Amino acid sequence: MKKTVSLMLTAMLAAQCLMAQLADGIKFLNYDKTNSAKEAFQKAYDANPKDPQHIYWLGQALMATEGGNPTIGQVAAAKAIYQKGLQEIGSDPWLLVGMGHVEILEGGDINSVKQKFEQAITATTETRGKNKGKPNPSILNAIGRANAYVDSDLGDHMYAIEKLKQAAAIDLTNPDIYINMGINYLKLGGENGGEAVKAYQEAIARDPRNAKAMYRIGKIYQSQNNKEQFELYFNNAIMADQTFPPVYYAYYEYYANKDVSVAKEYLDKFVTYADKDPVNELYLANYLFLAGRNAESLAKVKELDAAVGSKILPKLDILYALNYDRTGDSVQAKNYLTKYFANAPVDKIVPSDYELAVKVFSKFPGSETEAVTYLEKAISNDTSKVNKLSYMNQAAELFGNAQMYPQELQWLQKGVDLKGSKTEFDYYKMTLAALNAKDYPQTIEIAKMYMTAFPAKPQPYIFFRRAAIASDPDTSMGTAVEYLTYLDSVYTVVNMEKHKKEIFLNQYYIITYYVNKFNSIKKSPDFKVKSDGQKSEAVEEFLAVCQKALEVTDSMLQLYPDPADDNNKFTQSVKGEIQKNIDFYTKSPSKKAGGSGGMGASGGN
Repeated sequence: MKKTVSLMLTAMLAAQCLMAQLADGIKFLNYDKTNSAKEAFQKAYDANPKDPQHIYWLGQALMATEGGNPTIGQVAAAKAIYQKGLQEIGSDPWLLVGMGHVEILEGGDINSVKQKFEQAITATTETRGKNKGKPNPSILNAIGRANAYVDSDLGDHMYAIEKLKQAAAIDLTNPDIYINMGINYLKLGGENGGEAVKAYQEAIARDPRNAKAMYRIGKIYQSQNNKEQFELYFNNAIMADQTFPPVYYAYYEYYANKDVSVAKEYLDKFVTYADKDPVNELYLANYLFLAGRNAESLAKVKELDAAVGSKILPKLDILYALNYDRTGDSVQAKNYLTKYFANAPVDKIVPSDYELAVKVFSKFPGSETEAVTYLEKAISNDTSKVNKLSYMNQAAELFGNAQMYPQELQWLQKGVDLKGSKTEFDYYKMTLAALNAKDYPQTIEIAKMYMTAFPAKPQPYIFFRRAAIASDPDTSMGTAVEYLTYLDSVYTVVNMEKHKKEIFLNQYYIITYYVNKFNSIKKSPDFKVKSDGQKSEAVEEFLAVCQKALEVTDSMLQLYPDPADDNNKFTQSVKGEIQKNIDFYTKSPSKKAGGSGGMGASGGN
């Protein structure tokens, strides 16, 4: 009898120990202490490798990351342990949910995944007692977790929220249900931040010392640049549990580029409470760089590289590049950046990495296109519109600095297309890029839109005129005449009196074009007036051009009608010379006096 009791007590103690290991492991996951979580779950799994919950949570730890999706290797490791469990103990609900999580990360069919989830729900629905007809809330919560810990474009976050609400109504104490709900709300988009905050507050109501929920509310306010509120919730998280590492790292990142001494204090606390990990030494190397202690930072990077290598810690190559760039060794900086982008998982590359690449690669003429290929990868893999716009602007700036203006214009246009609107500065940059690219028709079209959007700004009119004149540098084609005539029509509508000087200068250009044209016609061998007064086609064309020029002088005189005005005097002089040409070639031959001077006019033949 005593032996039986002893065995029962031993079994109970073992079960309690395993439950404690699971609870510890879950807490470690919530505290981003992945190594500790793996260790706790591995011990529980080793003690009972056929317990579905032990298998499930070990798989979750194997896939755990501090942000973004797990690597292919992590997913494969979790999948292997779930498949082994399914083969050995069958379609247990916990394992079905675990495999569903894996399939979401693998990009599997979401409807097929949800069938697994529904199968797990059905299998755990109570058939008797006070909870008859109700599914297991822990399974519902696991389904919510499977959709929470994937990228926003994966899973079905509304479906997950529905299941989590159902779980919260059954289990009235577990705060993790509401934390997973809040994460799913955020995966639906930033506009759901308010709903996420409500969910996290519900988690705090269930557990007033829940540091994770407080921290996550703080992160939402930090994303809104609300310093007062995010500090309130970060500090609440520290008061709730000073051993919660993520809040210290968040503070470290915040102060890293603002106050390195404060950043170091938070980094030290993070290292104290976080898992022991080589990446923490990487943070120290980064701090040394930020503090301007480049020799020490580089020494720490080399030490880590020898011990761990950049295959495990790709950010080592970024720190190499940062230190070498600052110390003037651009060649080494470029080499390490090339290595980094070749090896680093795309979802681990952050905007500042691309900014560094643009800065370094721009120092090497001919490397612009290579740098932009990295930005293109960033654009295709980043879901943030703000980040995409930043990458596009970087590409445009890179090409602009390299005087590769057609490519600069292309990237500026991509940026405004993504935004769906244009600011005055957008118009300015695009018009200038088109002008610098010598794409004058494009400059004209953008300048027209610029005028329409910002009629009071002088820049669009200046760009328009420069492009118009540049499109016909020797005034031989006449394209500028059409453009400048259009520009004068716009000036007239906008404010003719204000712009009469600009109109006059455009008219002067047009007069110059007509004078050059009729002087050119006079040099034609066919420019003849017969003795009977019959004019050749060339003479008729000459007179028509003169008449157009005369009409332009009349318009110019309307702008400056005062005979005492210098512009009026100049125009009257030009008009007189044109009129002499018209008169000379329209008189009958017998009445010609033998020629007319000025503006290239001469006697007929």
